[in-house]
Amino acid sequence: MSSKDKKDVDDVTGIDTTGHSWDGIKELNNPLPRWWLWTFYLTIIWGLGYTVAYPAWPLINSATSGLLGYSTRGEVAQDIARFQDANADIMAELAVADLETLDQNPELMRFATSAGGAVFRNNCSQCHGSGAAGAVGYPNLLDDDWLWGGDFENISYTVRHGIRNEEDWDARYSEMTAFDDILSNGEIHAVVNHVLAISGQDHDAAQAAIGSELFLDNCAACHGDAGTGNRDLGAPNLANNLWLYGGDPATLEQTIRYARFGVMPPWGTRLTEAEIRAVTAYVHQLGGGE
Repeated sequence: MSSKDKKDVDDVTGIDTTGHSWDGIKELNNPLPRWWLWTFYLTIIWGLGYTVAYPAWPLINSATSGLLGYSTRGEVAQDIARFQDANADIMAELAVADLETLDQNPELMRFATSAGGAVFRNNCSQCHGSGAAGAVGYPNLLDDDWLWGGDFENISYTVRHGIRNEEDWDARYSEMTAFDDILSNGEIHAVVNHVLAISGQDHDAAQAAIGSELFLDNCAACHGDAGTGNRDLGAPNLANNLWLYGGDPATLEQTIRYARFGVMPPWGTRLTEAEIRAVTAYVHQLGGGE
């Protein structure tokens, strides 16, 4: 036997070594315990069986379905269907309920606000926030400052048809004029100071006086002489220091120059009648409903 083929045996234990040594410590070539090996083999068999019985192998457009036909999505769909069946009667009641008198039916009111909260979180919170406090360009639904009105009828209409979208012919629609090519830089600066003045912010009084006349000539038709807005047109109140895009001088100048054109999708084709009524009730009771 050549020295190359000769086994290296540990002098203390009498067990073959792997030939590896670290700082004089040799690695013994102990066999794995049988129980460990059998467990390992069983896991391989179990894994192969699992891939045959359950969805496992990805394909180009789908995956193997498995012999048992199990589907997590199918399981979720069954749960959803079960809850829909359980709530079918009260949803049908909500679909024809008068929202103005909904609070006279405590059980239906509780269900509507609970279901409406779920609808809101699934469909509206991406823009308005999980707490409905809004963000820059997305209205705060917690206060009573409404562009189009905050009673049940107006909230329901806005949810159903949306705002300035191209999908629903009944969407609320208004369009602000961009004054960049209409007013000079000095005139825009003056209008900014007028808006700062009527909203109670620091301003240049002389410029605000000039801007007042410009405002009456160019802006009052929508926002009103006092700048308090017009809900029929979706024109915001500029005198209460509550801003959708911001009320600092730089943001006001940008708004006047280039205008704003926020869009909300219509939910009338996405939600059921009961869901629209539920989310209307939910938004209305958040604190700013009228």
